[in-house]
Amino acid sequence: MTHPTPPPFLPGLTLSRVLYEEAVRPLLAEHHPGLPYAAARVGPGSEVLGFDTARSADHEWGPRLELFLTAEDAAEHGADIERMLAHRLPKEVRGWPTNFRPSPDPADPVGLMAHTEGPVAHRVAVTDVGSWLAERGLTAEPDTADWLAMPAQRLAEVTAGAVFHDGVGELTAARARLDWYPDQVWRWLLACQWQRIAQEEAFPGRCAEVGDDLGAALVAGRLVRDWMRLCLLYARRYPPYGKWLGSAFARLPVAGELLPALRGALAATGAALRERHLCDAGERIAALHNESGLTAPLDPTRRPYHSRPFLVLDAGRFARELAGTVADPALRGLPLTGAVDQWADNTDFLGDPGPARAAVRAALGRQGAWEPDGVR
Repeated sequence: MTHPTPPPFLPGLTLSRVLYEEAVRPLLAEHHPGLPYAAARVGPGSEVLGFDTARSADHEWGPRLELFLTAEDAAEHGADIERMLAHRLPKEVRGWPTNFRPSPDPADPVGLMAHTEGPVAHRVAVTDVGSWLAERGLTAEPDTADWLAMPAQRLAEVTAGAVFHDGVGELTAARARLDWYPDQVWRWLLACQWQRIAQEEAFPGRCAEVGDDLGAALVAGRLVRDWMRLCLLYARRYPPYGKWLGSAFARLPVAGELLPALRGALAATGAALRERHLCDAGERIAALHNESGLTAPLDPTRRPYHSRPFLVLDAGRFARELAGTVADPALRGLPLTGAVDQWADNTDFLGDPGPARAAVRAALGRQGAWEPDGVR
């Protein structure tokens, strides 16, 4: 059997815009004139963060859209709109199928040959902003505990992407409120990220000292990851999960200066070279901290780790200084453990809002900073 050649790749956000402008908007005007709504491509998907390529088309990628109504309109009209679109949407947009029903042919993962007679299994979701956020463990009016329980990847998914129309205003307002952490939370998360580095910055040298070069390389990789996430936090950009962390970091203005040192630390096969690269990266990021003006300037140079023959930045200095600028009573004096994805990286755990939120509130409550009902 001859399989169709996929059409030319278009970035997913472009494809979603075409779906909205050429298909969904005219159908809504015809069937629900005057109904206020927002149309966007937000949520999970590499295209939302702008990292999709032709490879992305092999699963759950294509002409997709989120339609947001008021909660009342979503309850009254949501199911009808989804059914109407199933019957009236075109079968394809720019050659890409609007039907997401799996193809019976394993050689056709994109679904170009999927059966599309009759209704299409489209990916135009109709909902309201509050319900959509709640499903993802987010809230449009977060308190301090909420901020710590919302993974950065989830926050990136709601604040990135594209809004093609907003006749309700709720989506735009929610994106604005979630655009970045409040100042006090941001300072505390920076302190916590520095603390992570302080806990392990001497370990590559100690591992190498006992002949464990593999262990030294492993810890160096962890430190590189933490340096990258720290840079994203200073740039006020939500660090995405592992697959896209390097891509997001590469977009930062400071990345060009840091990449040689970070790559060198990962590739080094000797303790001295690995230490030099890690310290080079640390000194540049220490300068980045000083440029932020969040604390008084700190000495950005490397130094011995106590009496041991290892050079480190002594990242704890930065953690302490930043923590000293935090006045929020819900945070001040807490152990520098951070937001949920600074101490947990299991995908299933972070993807389930309930346990993550419970763990954060339990940690805050144990310190006496948060009452069980969330009232400070």
